[in-house]
Parts: sequence; structure tokens; C-alpha cells
Amino acid sequence: MKTILKQYILPVAVALSVTGCKKSFDELTKNNNLPSKVPAALLFNGVLNSIAELPDGQKEIYSQYYLYNYDYYGNNRYDFGGGDDYYTVLKNVQDMEKQAAATGGAAINPYEALGKFFKAYLFSKMSLEMGDIPMTEALKGLDKLEPAYDTQKQVMLQSLDWLESANSDLGQLISKPNDFGTGEGAVLKNDIYFDNNLSKWQKAVNALNIRLLIQLSKKTGDTDLKVATRFANIINNPSKYPLMASNDDNMQYTFRTPNNFYPQNPNNFGQSGSRKNMSSTYVGLLTDLRDPRGFVTAEPARDLVDNKKQSPTDFASFVGADPGLDQGVMYNNAGLQKYSFLNRKHFYSTYTGEPSIQIGYPELMLNIAEGVNRGWATGAGAESYYIKGIQASRASYGIPQSGTFTAYFYRPGSTTGVNVDGNYDNYTVSADFNTYYNQSTVKYADGADGLKKILQQQYLALFRHSGLQSYFNYRRTGVPTFTTGPGTGNGGRIAKRFRYPDAERTANAKNYQAALDKQFNGNDDINGVMWILQ
Repeated sequence: MKTILKQYILPVAVALSVTGCKKSFDELTKNNNLPSKVPAALLFNGVLNSIAELPDGQKEIYSQYYLYNYDYYGNNRYDFGGGDDYYTVLKNVQDMEKQAAATGGAAINPYEALGKFFKAYLFSKMSLEMGDIPMTEALKGLDKLEPAYDTQKQVMLQSLDWLESANSDLGQLISKPNDFGTGEGAVLKNDIYFDNNLSKWQKAVNALNIRLLIQLSKKTGDTDLKVATRFANIINNPSKYPLMASNDDNMQYTFRTPNNFYPQNPNNFGQSGSRKNMSSTYVGLLTDLRDPRGFVTAEPARDLVDNKKQSPTDFASFVGADPGLDQGVMYNNAGLQKYSFLNRKHFYSTYTGEPSIQIGYPELMLNIAEGVNRGWATGAGAESYYIKGIQASRASYGIPQSGTFTAYFYRPGSTTGVNVDGNYDNYTVSADFNTYYNQSTVKYADGADGLKKILQQQYLALFRHSGLQSYFNYRRTGVPTFTTGPGTGNGGRIAKRFRYPDAERTANAKNYQAALDKQFNGNDDINGVMWILQ
């Protein structure tokens, strides 16, 4: 009897559990201890942290600023792997926009406007690294598991249009702040770059617009892109397109204790302070121009100072290694103190270091100078922007426009040992801007000579900032000269692009191969010439 009862009661109970509750699989597997929705402000903060490109990475090696001298840590070869994959970040941008709309954000709201900026920023960056990329179909999830590739022209055109729209939306939000709601989705929060200041964000949007137009310098004849017209519209309409006015407007990542230390800090001073040495591409340009920024960013070669008795403030005492040098030879020379190292007083003395600029005022001024030099706009001459860019870069290092400043150089072998608080000699060096600027190697001139000088100053200003921008500028213009040799690999060539991420080869094989066939004769070739460079 008990057995019979069990046989009838159990099926009835199961049936009731299924038909009575009617819970879906999603409901049954939902974890009530975790939030089901993430606020737009929190997603926004996560995006801001995810897009930061910080110093002390391989991208600085590719820009030939400084070099690994010991293969345990890395090498200086241009054997590019896959480019950056920002699709997860872009999905979070999309979710941020949706959450803003769902929580009181009007059709125009800060998250929607900055979502356009992020899409332009990240899609264009991936395209500049790799060429054609999935964009239009890239964020459709299960509806499009194998997204088609958009051409690089389509990516750049869409990015410019996004930035145009973002500028317009931000302008409306700033001028009529009470017309677009007061709900959670209508108020910007958790901003680690500009402390929720929409005016500064609008300036960053327009600075990125100028940056992308400069990257399109080989495409001025394209009637769809209208590069010169777009550039002139921005420069000649400051009320519609506000631009950065000083270093205070920099879009920069600020390091804070106790959680996000500057990559070089007192904790790793002894371990990493000499694992890299300066590159002759960067140091050679500083010394050729007798540029005082070199006294802040680099140290004199101790062999020349201690053994050859050269002055530590003599530009001839600063020596970078040739990037093409065999790494074993470089390692031996570095051990003999024949090269300049990264200035350890400036970069290792604190846990917060200097802010990492993502899009900055010095770069913007020099980009405008380049566009004016190329004849894209009239008005204020290229020289005025050129001077502003140089002066702003100097000011970011604490170098005054006149008088002197104090330079600090690490002195190994001190009785105090390797101690970030000691072992430094200080020297007084000249900071007079007019003396520097009036050199024939620095003073602006129209035409090709002026363009070369603008690009050289851009390279100096981007040191330790903005990811691959210096590499992109070199790839586009050949300035400054990057050197090659056994240490750089790739058959003595500077690679022109990154490969696609490995996942594309397996998860999106058909579209991946079609993109390669269209661009690079079927090969994921790091030496292939993408559309923007043709």
C-alpha cells in the first residue's frame, strides 16, 4: 500500500510543481544575491577604466621611446600579434545607453552622447590598428554571431558622424540643462576623467574629431569624408565646436593610492629601474633639438658622467640605444651604463606619478598646426598653434617659459643603496623658451620643413601618453625616423598593422577570410598596407 501511494503521490507533486508555479528556466536559475541590472553610471565608470591606455607597456616600445635590454621581460621586435579587442567594452557602452534611457534619460542624455564618443573612439582605434573590422553588425549578440566586416572608410566615416552628433547633443545638454529630465539616466555620475563636467567632455569629443581627421591626411580627395571641410568647420566655429584651452582640459587618467599605483613606483624601483633603457629615436631627437624636456624624462649615461667626466647637463651625455641593436649587445652596454635610463626621480618617486593623458591639449594644438600647415583652414597661422603645443608639453613637466628649473638625476652606487628617496644629484638648467625656440632646428617655417617640425614636436609631446598615437603618426608620415635591425625583427621592417584577434579565425572564419582577401591578398599580413595609408 505504501508503495502504491508513493507511485501516485510523487507524480502529482511533480505535476503541481511544474504547472502550479510555472517558473521559467531563467527564473529558477536567477541569483537573487546579484543585481539584475547595472546602473548607467556604474557602467560608465567601468568603460572609463577599460579604455585607459597606461604607460610602461609594449606600445611605448613600438613607438621607440625606450627599449627592453633583457629578454626575460620582453623584446623590441615588430612581430605584431592581434590588435586590441574592445567589443566587450562596446557592449557595456550599449548597455549603458539602454540603462540611461530606462531610468529617466531623455532621447538626448549624457550617457547617450558619450556613448557616441566611446563608439567613435574604440571602433576607430581598432580600425587604425587592423584595417576593416566588424562594426555595423558587431554588437547584435545572438542575432548576428558572425558579423560582417565594415570597410575602414565606413568605420572612419561613421566615427566622424558619431562625433558630430555627440558634439551637438552635448551642446544642447550644456545650454539647456533643464530640458532633458532629472532622472538617474539624465545625470552624469562616476566620471574619473572630468568629474562629470560636460563642457570638458565636449572639448574632448572635438579633439578626437581633429585627431581622426589628421589620421585621414592621405584621404583629402575623398568627397564623402570631406576631411579639409570638416577640419575648417571645427577650427572656424569655436562656439559650436569648443576646443581644449589648456592642459586643464586634458582627458587623462589620474593614479591614486592605495589601489591604482603608477606603473613605475617605489615598490618596483630596484627591480625594474634598469630593465629598460632609452631609445636613440627619442633621446636623439631631444639632444638634436637641445630640448630641456630631456632633463626631466631621461638621465645622462653614467659611463660618460662618471668615467669620461662629462657634465651631466651636457646634452652629449644623453645617449639612447639604437632600437635595431641586437638585444644581447644592448644588455651588455646597459650593464656598463653606456645608455640613458628613464629618469628615476621623475617616474619612480611616488605611487601616483603623472597623469596618463589619453587625449591632450598639446597633441590637439600640434594636430591643428598640422592641418593648417596642410592648407585645410585659414585664420590663425600654424605657428601659433605650434608654439602653444610645445609650451603646453613643457609645462606638463613643470618647465617654466623663462629662467631655470631643477633637474634630478639618479646616482647609482651611493652608500644609501637603492633608495627612491635618496641617491639623486640635482642641477640647475636653463628653461628659456625663446632661446630654445629660435634655434633653426625648432623655429617654425611654412611648407614641408614646418610640417616635419610639427611632427617631431608631436612625437616629443606624446611620450608616455595616448597609446599608439606616435606609432600611427610615424606610419602615416615617416617622422621621426624609426630605425630597424636584428633587434626589431620582421626582416628589417616596421610592421604596418596588427593581426586580427585569434577568435576571428575560428568564430567568424568566412567574414574574416573575405576581409583578408579584399585587403591583403588573403593573408593576415602585419606588413600589409591598409586603406588609410594608401
